[in-house]
Amino acid sequence: MEIIEYEEKYLEDVRDLLTELEEYLVSIDQDQLDQVHPEYHEKMALVDLKDVNDNNGKCFLAVENNKVIGLIMGTIPEYDEYDYLDYKCPKRGWITELIVTKKVRSQGVGAKLMSKMEEYFKSQGCEYSLVDIFAYNDPGMKFYFREKYHPRMVTGIKKIK
Repeated sequence: MEIIEYEEKYLEDVRDLLTELEEYLVSIDQDQLDQVHPEYHEKMALVDLKDVNDNNGKCFLAVENNKVIGLIMGTIPEYDEYDYLDYKCPKRGWITELIVTKKVRSQGVGAKLMSKMEEYFKSQGCEYSLVDIFAYNDPGMKFYFREKYHPRMVTGIKKIK
């Protein structure tokens, strides 16, 4: 297995992995708010890759036998002109997507992808790496905690109607 930067020839593999991730999130969503829209497979990878491109990010792929078995996307978003009012504003990278195909999970692929993205963030002067973790994704939470991530913010949700 090798970790490479995104290449367009792997776009369909990226689409498949992102769809696999979204289908998993739908299956564990206790609020039943996530969905896999009919256009998800075709459009989401392009949306995510544009976000990476527009925000000084990278997409790294784990490739084995010319097939993508995992991916990570991260961005380095800019602060706006007022962020300094309530935040010290250290430069940070943001992991926006991480998926390893079900067939090879728990074999270290995710950790290698994380390491590659953190290496990129460091090379760009980032002091922190952030990630949002879906609250119902217990395996994902365990993975990120093993990687030394910890909660900083918690989003609450309540159905009011």
